Amino acid sequence: MQSMIHYTNRLVKRFAILLPGIVIAYLSVRDVFPYFQRRLPVALAVFVTYVLGAYIFVPALLRTYRIFRPADHLPVYCVTPDGFASDPMNIGVIGTRKQLIDAMMKAGWYMADPHSGRNVLRHVLSFVFGWDYPNAPLSNLYLFGRKQDLAFEIPVSGVGNRHHVRFWATTYEEGKKLTVRSIHWHHRNSRVEGDNLLWVGAASLDVGLAPIRHNLQLTHMIHPDTNRERDLIVEQLQAQKLVERDTSIKLDKPYSLINRAVLGHLHTDGLMTIIWLPSKKP
Repeated sequence: MQSMIHYTNRLVKRFAILLPGIVIAYLSVRDVFPYFQRRLPVALAVFVTYVLGAYIFVPALLRTYRIFRPADHLPVYCVTPDGFASDPMNIGVIGTRKQLIDAMMKAGWYMADPHSGRNVLRHVLSFVFGWDYPNAPLSNLYLFGRKQDLAFEIPVSGVGNRHHVRFWATTYEEGKKLTVRSIHWHHRNSRVEGDNLLWVGAASLDVGLAPIRHNLQLTHMIHPDTNRERDLIVEQLQAQKLVERDTSIKLDKPYSLINRAVLGHLHTDGLMTIIWLPSKKP
């Protein structure tokens, strides 16, 4: 009986999101497309209508929805700007901002450029013309009510393929065993400062491009095995002798997510591996 209630609740929520999308699609075909068709070539009119619907109207609607119906889950994963589940949280690093940047770069990672219009355009052009752009920006994902503080990546062969990890700075109760309860999960400052921060991260591997289910924007397809990406980072830092000690904490039981990309899915063991970078020498 309880499972039936949960199932019905999920269906109602999905229908509540689907219905406005259908309305927007109808209005786009009835009003927006004819408006541009009278002024532009058909192909360009279709493209402009798609961009307005997928990148402006639908995201704006969903962001408004999330204001009145915020996500009620624990942050076992980060979310998209419109509140949909994205990459699982699976890695943590304790150290200063500079220590984290230096360690990741020494392990062979590139620090991602800020997600700005200019950098996004450069990223698009690198796809089109095959230019190298190892510091390409990552899309903004959210945890603790804010976008990532730092992001790193390693390009691999193939269009849109790259290892990547986003980090959010937070604090924790020093002197206590590191658990979900001793980490300040709800720390919502725009910038967390300190000499000994916990950088919680979501590591995954992009393996191509696919449309997003709910708005048809193009996005990266994520490799299903997110545990492997977490282990890759730990192994690389260990190989550089940058791990003083490590531990794992349980965020949740193992779970799977239907990725927002069409045909995409991922799974995780629900664990976060946390490493301590070597203490500063006096």
